[in-house]
Amino acid sequence: MKWASSISTQSTIDKCIAETTALVREQLGGLEAHLTVLFVSPHFKEKYSLIPSLLSEQMAPGLLLGCSGGGIIGGGREVEHKPAFSITCAHLPNVEIQSIQTDTLNLPDPDTAPSVWREWLGVDVQKNPQFILMADPFSFRGEEFLSGLDFAYPNASKVGGLASGANSAGGNALYLGDKIFSSGLVGVALTGDIELDTIVAQGCRPIGKPMSITQCEHTLLQQVDGKPPLEVLEAMAETLNEADRKLLQTALFLGIEMDPLKDDPGQGDFLIRNLMGVDRNTGALSIGTLLRNGQLVQFHLRDKVMSAEDLSRMLSKYREKSASDQAQGALLFSCLGRGEHLYGTPNHDSDLFKSKLGDMPLGGFFCNGEIGPVGKTTFLHGYTSSFGIFRPGNARS
Repeated sequence: MKWASSISTQSTIDKCIAETTALVREQLGGLEAHLTVLFVSPHFKEKYSLIPSLLSEQMAPGLLLGCSGGGIIGGGREVEHKPAFSITCAHLPNVEIQSIQTDTLNLPDPDTAPSVWREWLGVDVQKNPQFILMADPFSFRGEEFLSGLDFAYPNASKVGGLASGANSAGGNALYLGDKIFSSGLVGVALTGDIELDTIVAQGCRPIGKPMSITQCEHTLLQQVDGKPPLEVLEAMAETLNEADRKLLQTALFLGIEMDPLKDDPGQGDFLIRNLMGVDRNTGALSIGTLLRNGQLVQFHLRDKVMSAEDLSRMLSKYREKSASDQAQGALLFSCLGRGEHLYGTPNHDSDLFKSKLGDMPLGGFFCNGEIGPVGKTTFLHGYTSSFGIFRPGNARS
């Protein structure tokens, strides 16, 4: 297994492709590319349709997968607000790469058997697949699709992101093989001698203490530990320092614990969801996900310091794993709200990744939503950096 990644900020797509392909060919050292993942900024939208053929003129890309992005990552570097194109290539001996494409509009019934979902997608669960997924935000039934995918492939890792760069339906590009789509989902299932490790950094710090939902209705949080949540927040505010009290007004989220068997859940164990509104008459909060009584929840705050600390902690935790030294390449799916917008400097997440895990090939893009697991469940996130890290499955290569 060998990975390579490069990025170009040349003024034309022809020059970008020529530069990136020359670099990855050099990095691969003559090895064949079995998978090429491309990301392209909307500055080249008039040339979206030409990219597969232009790329094929410069190299044999294997299976092509990719999408448009409002910011582009390649060669371990992040480029925002200007023209950019990146490719990340992988030489994957003893790996089967199966393409996936669906409009996600006609999904199997959620109450049907897992076998129906597997037949619909056409991926054999016995081969232990790992999934890379990219979708159009204007036409993707995200929660339903990911829930069904987890149902059908509970042990599979899934990572990806929603295309960005367009302000309306039909403006994004999704690439699969020699075809281009403007809606739905594209992806690959990887089987054989490959493992996909995932890191999802949601960028939040818990405040207060974990509490049980004692009354809720759909997405309305009515009581925690027998009290209205607004009352709990008002009491909590008195215990916070001035900086946290300010964040309480602008960067407050609810974390929902995803592993009920965990005795002492901590940072990273909670699924972070937005607070959508407040009913000051009852003290109830509207949350951006369905709730159920008995769930453990905890309020969280987010800012650039917390986001950086969270990612650093998650990367360090991964580095401590015994198999982390086998990692060969990675993809980063980061929220458009991160990057320079959040940190004030470029390359924050990619530089931190490099400092923790070394200078491995890293490509990706800034997304309209990020796909990755919390606990054993795959979700569509916001404000998150979701990494997919690839290593040999059976032996070093």
